[in-house]
Amino acid sequence: MMKKMFVLLLVFLFVISFAGCGGQVEKFPTKPVTLIVPWAAGGGTDTIARGLAKQTEKFLGQTITVNNVTGGGGAAGHGAGLSAKNDGYTVTVITFELLSLPPQKLVPFTYKDFDLLMRLNADPAALTVKADSPFKTVKDFVEYAKANPGKINVGNAGPASVWHIAAGLLEEKAGIKLNHVPFNGAAPAVTDLVGGHIQAVTVSPAEVRSQVNAGQLRMLAVMSDNRNPHFPEVPTFKEAGYDIIFGTWRGLAVPKDTPENVKNVLKESFKKGFDSPEFQDFAKNAGLGLAYAPAEQFKTFLETASTDVEAVMMRLGLAK
Repeated sequence: MMKKMFVLLLVFLFVISFAGCGGQVEKFPTKPVTLIVPWAAGGGTDTIARGLAKQTEKFLGQTITVNNVTGGGGAAGHGAGLSAKNDGYTVTVITFELLSLPPQKLVPFTYKDFDLLMRLNADPAALTVKADSPFKTVKDFVEYAKANPGKINVGNAGPASVWHIAAGLLEEKAGIKLNHVPFNGAAPAVTDLVGGHIQAVTVSPAEVRSQVNAGQLRMLAVMSDNRNPHFPEVPTFKEAGYDIIFGTWRGLAVPKDTPENVKNVLKESFKKGFDSPEFQDFAKNAGLGLAYAPAEQFKTFLETASTDVEAVMMRLGLAK
């Protein structure tokens, strides 16, 4: 009898042990993680990626290697991130172009093909004019534009760029018509504004910061939820009477169907890296507009933004 009970006990313990082993979640991570950046080294996206990776490594317990996969206006890097194995060892820094490339039929994927981890930052568009411009407020600007359709020349960073779309969204929300002037990047557009060759730009606050501080340019409003901490006197468009929240952004994502436990580890580790005093100081000194949002909030943000972007691109003749 005792022998039988002993055998049954051994069987019971074996079953429990086996079931326990079968239910165990594989440890993650056990090797270095790759962070894909769709843009060249030295740019804003690369800067935030390397700064964040450095601080996150200590919480993740593994090395994070930044891999710049460039080409196709961001298409190559996003594609590489999407085609990676969904095991959590490849994370991609996704950017605004994930919204503007699909309407142009330049890529066969959208942000919906990724599993989102978090939004890292957002740099809003800022309507900026010369310091001696007759436009003192957004109201002045809109009233003149309505009375003189197509007469205000607004510079952008190139056709279908985020700042081109920002100006298009302003047209749509305010019911005005502007003359869009493309440049090869935001910097030359700002230079021409300072020189008086155009009347306004819709680029980020960081891209006009030095000229505004030097008294050459004046910012009328920013397309964000809150006022810019560097320019607290500048109102948001919402305060000016127009519900416009728009700009460039960056976030983290992994391939679809990455295991939940793996995503949770990545979310927790990157959030700790993001919150670290070292990264916060680094981002502030680099002029990066941090705007963390968890996955679900990031998803809601992208749903609204993608609808706005596609609608504006259609109206501007940029979508196919």
